[in-house]
Amino acid sequence: MNSVWISAIGLCGATLIGAVLGFGIKELPHKWNDTVLGFCAGIMLAASTLGLIVPAFDGAGGTNWWMVVIGVMSGAWFLNVLDLVTPHLHHITGLDEEEHRNNASLNHILLFVLAIALHKLPEGMAAGVSMSNVSSGETSWTVSLGIAIQNIPEGMVIIAPLLVAGVTRSRTLAISIAIGLLEVVGVWLGFALGTASTMFLPVMLGFAGGAMLYVTSDEMIPETHAHGYQKQATYALLLGFMTLLVIERFFE
Repeated sequence: MNSVWISAIGLCGATLIGAVLGFGIKELPHKWNDTVLGFCAGIMLAASTLGLIVPAFDGAGGTNWWMVVIGVMSGAWFLNVLDLVTPHLHHITGLDEEEHRNNASLNHILLFVLAIALHKLPEGMAAGVSMSNVSSGETSWTVSLGIAIQNIPEGMVIIAPLLVAGVTRSRTLAISIAIGLLEVVGVWLGFALGTASTMFLPVMLGFAGGAMLYVTSDEMIPETHAHGYQKQATYALLLGFMTLLVIERFFE
């Protein structure tokens, strides 16, 4: 239980650290924004594969591999459904002229918070599920560490759109805190689901991994290739991927 609390508080704290830094930086040029996002994408790829999907296959055994496949595809499908009812972030920041057709009659700020929250909850669940996959008394920190690392720059980039939209600094900070707390809820929800039945743990691990892979492929990587800085973003992705691999070696 202490490990779960450490994971939950760490993820929330990383988001808040990023938010505080965001007040000082306010807005990054596209070149650096794409580079930072590419690094985060690499972290997410490593965390989803090494921290979730590979342990899922190890836990499923040789005959139940299909459970992991179903879990991964279900996780991706789940976020795909959310995307049908949730606007993409760059459509509601106020920095892009393109407008999502379903956004016209809705409050842009609430939509922004909803979009962030819906992505944060599965992230927290992924960390929680990975914490429930305990083997021989050892706790897996790979996913939690990976998400915490990428939460800092992610917390930075959500500040500028809120300030540009006219939200006060105090309310922006309050929104960041609320988003961080949602990740705490996600950690405990994922941990509860993962420990409820060891039989379905490979499915839950695969589900969390699939959700993270979907976000990385559908949201993060395309965004880093949209402004002409795809080479820098690609090398940043590789650096992020290798960073988590190297860090994981130290936790073995």
